[in-house]
Amino acid sequence: MTNDLINTILPYAMNWADLLLRWLHVIVAIAWIGSSFYFVWLDNSLEPPKAADLKAKGVDGELWAVHGGGFYNPQKYMVAPRNLPQHLHWFYWESYTTWLSGFALLCVLYFYHAGIFIVDPRVYAWSSPGLAVAAMLGFLVVGWLVYDGICRVFGQGKNGDRTVGILVAVYVVLAAWLACHLFAGRAAFLIIGAMLGSSMSANVFFWIIPGQRRVVAAMRAGQTPDPMDGKRGKQRSVHNTYFTLPVLFAMLSNHYSFVYDAPNNWLVLVLMMLAGALIRQFFVLKHKGVWKWQYWLVGVAIILGVAIALAPKPQPVLASAEPVRFATVQHIVQQRCLLCHAGPAAQKGVRLDAPQDIVSHAQAIYQQVVVLKAMPLNNATQITELERAEVASWVKAGAKP
Repeated sequence: MTNDLINTILPYAMNWADLLLRWLHVIVAIAWIGSSFYFVWLDNSLEPPKAADLKAKGVDGELWAVHGGGFYNPQKYMVAPRNLPQHLHWFYWESYTTWLSGFALLCVLYFYHAGIFIVDPRVYAWSSPGLAVAAMLGFLVVGWLVYDGICRVFGQGKNGDRTVGILVAVYVVLAAWLACHLFAGRAAFLIIGAMLGSSMSANVFFWIIPGQRRVVAAMRAGQTPDPMDGKRGKQRSVHNTYFTLPVLFAMLSNHYSFVYDAPNNWLVLVLMMLAGALIRQFFVLKHKGVWKWQYWLVGVAIILGVAIALAPKPQPVLASAEPVRFATVQHIVQQRCLLCHAGPAAQKGVRLDAPQDIVSHAQAIYQQVVVLKAMPLNNATQITELERAEVASWVKAGAKP
């Protein structure tokens, strides 16, 4: 196999791996988040049973619902039914598959292209991409250890949940600041989301499912379950529901350079995650019948404030007696853009290796190169401000071939 064939097939294969892993990750994440949101809603919507037979069975709450043409009557027992069924459905593979597919996607998309996607010399000059990859892995491990340690040490007592919430929030702010000063903005946002997402899955793996297994085993053996297993599992489950919207924002943000490349991008990330947590709090309380609109309003106000602060400014046209010729723009594109936008495996399917491609994508080039300055990614090809201005002048003059 020739080098030319390898250079063609390998990027194509990696694009397929990216697509399929992203597809799997979204599917299983929907399943995990959907079941998590459903059970939080269910817990907060159950009503005390009125029928004597349900009370006699130990039912603590029930709900009647209609969906898809059928009626459902979920019931929650105070501890468990007297005769524990042999078959129990466990909700955990959704969590594990979400983490495994997400980590595989991180490897394929970021670790494989670490020199471009993770390292930005303008942010921090890593001596090698490998060290940057190791540091990102460190965020995942240390993030879980710190979070878990906070829950273990401060999670008990009357004000334990509030103390844990404050300390975890402080740690996330510090981690976001550090990540945005070590990695390219896109990678920094992603690794903070991955750090919280890893803690969510670790909660399921290390605490929620093992605790439930111990409870079931004790009941089958005729023993009294340890109440702490239920309390810890509930606490970690509640944490997971508040992590969800911040994690989703961090994961989706890598498609929007105006947030991760913004000045003080760590503050943008923190504020948007805070907005997500506040909006989630509104819905959690709403499920209990408590309408606290201030949480939703503050969350939306934060989002609007960030959007206004990041609004792009008008770009000046290059002051020159001579109009910028297409040949000049084509030369800039060849030098600065073809690293990622040439051939069948061009990033996001955007090819710029032919004159007609440059003309047809003129507005997108202007938006990404001039307005947002998101491309070249992390300015890996060292485009200059003069070159950006030349592209702007050519587009504003009509983007003529």
